[in-house]
Amino acid sequence: MKKDSDFRTQAFIEETERWSAHNYKPLPVVLERGEGVWVWDVEGNRYLDMLAAYSALNQGHGHPRILEVAHEQLERLTLTSRAFHNDQMGPFLAELCQATGFEKALPMNTGAEAVETAIKMVRKWGYEVKGVPENQGEIIVCEGNFAGRTTTIVSFSSEAQYREGFGPFTPGFRTVPYGDAAAFEEAVNENTVGFLIEPIQGEGGVRVPPDGYLRETREICTRENVPFVADEIQTGLGRTGRLFCCDWEEVRPDVLIVGKALGGGVYPVSATIADHEYMDVFQPGDHGSTFGGNPLGAAIARQALKVTLEEELPQRSAELGAWFMEELQALESPHVDHVRGKGLMVGVVIKETSGPARPFCEALMRRGILAKETQEQVVRFAPPLVIDKDLLAEALEEIGPVLRGDGVEL
Repeated sequence: MKKDSDFRTQAFIEETERWSAHNYKPLPVVLERGEGVWVWDVEGNRYLDMLAAYSALNQGHGHPRILEVAHEQLERLTLTSRAFHNDQMGPFLAELCQATGFEKALPMNTGAEAVETAIKMVRKWGYEVKGVPENQGEIIVCEGNFAGRTTTIVSFSSEAQYREGFGPFTPGFRTVPYGDAAAFEEAVNENTVGFLIEPIQGEGGVRVPPDGYLRETREICTRENVPFVADEIQTGLGRTGRLFCCDWEEVRPDVLIVGKALGGGVYPVSATIADHEYMDVFQPGDHGSTFGGNPLGAAIARQALKVTLEEELPQRSAELGAWFMEELQALESPHVDHVRGKGLMVGVVIKETSGPARPFCEALMRRGILAKETQEQVVRFAPPLVIDKDLLAEALEEIGPVLRGDGVEL
């Protein structure tokens, strides 16, 4: 028999399904409050957040330092548009460039907007600086990529569902296998204006390329005068155990794309970062956003960046992630093919003979752990980076039985 609380949860879900397009398939939980690594549903049940809003909550839910700045800025000034200057955007960009080692940054809101910014930037650079014939520029991307869902971005997706029904598609992209440096080198030609890559493919299933791949493709880009464009929207700001995932191989991109955790889980903030050679192709009117660089978002992002650095979240991710992956591998589940990832960006690959990953995520939810499947067979674990080892150990006590199949309908 259903409890009254079950009907309350179902009412919220039914209302959402009634009034929203059915473009997501969330787990059947309705959340109303969060603090640190914890979230509570409308019935008062507590869950450990092991997804962190796809890495947008690296600093955790409601980090007090970030909320304090947000409240202060809300009472001062929230939006000016780019028609006027504000007193937060300049300091934000300066601090972001100093932290990343680049000369300039262009602020946007969502990750997809930042990717679109990078695409426009390297295309115009290709025509004005490299000398590629107009409208002949090609950007090389990798199979399994995910960079957003705009019309241009789905044009270079290899996922059939992301494209079906949305054509005609934007030309100018060439796809190569992920992790294959030789295939990338073969695809480069005189019209190549960029190589857009995720150092680890998050939505692609937490796919980690072979050791040395980033360094080798970086060397090819340098030799062939091709901008190396790193999409670090999910992998950046400490998620993989370094400030940026490219740091694992000491690779410096020509263009760095950041988002998600840059907004501290409070407000959408993204940025495309590069040196003046690339950034200076933009002239007034070429590109922009009404909300990009707004004072509220800039103030929040400044504090989110400070929290990431001052609380040493990349180091925490490296140490805890290495231990957590070892513990997951030691579970010896008959349903797990292998475990992969870096830092606290971890994918548990479920064997196809055991069915899809979704039932495992639903079973975890019933045990108070919120994780989400990706690419059908992968359970992704990516908790806020403020989590501690004791909590991860407690989570493993719930994760172990589920991955071994206890209470999972297969």
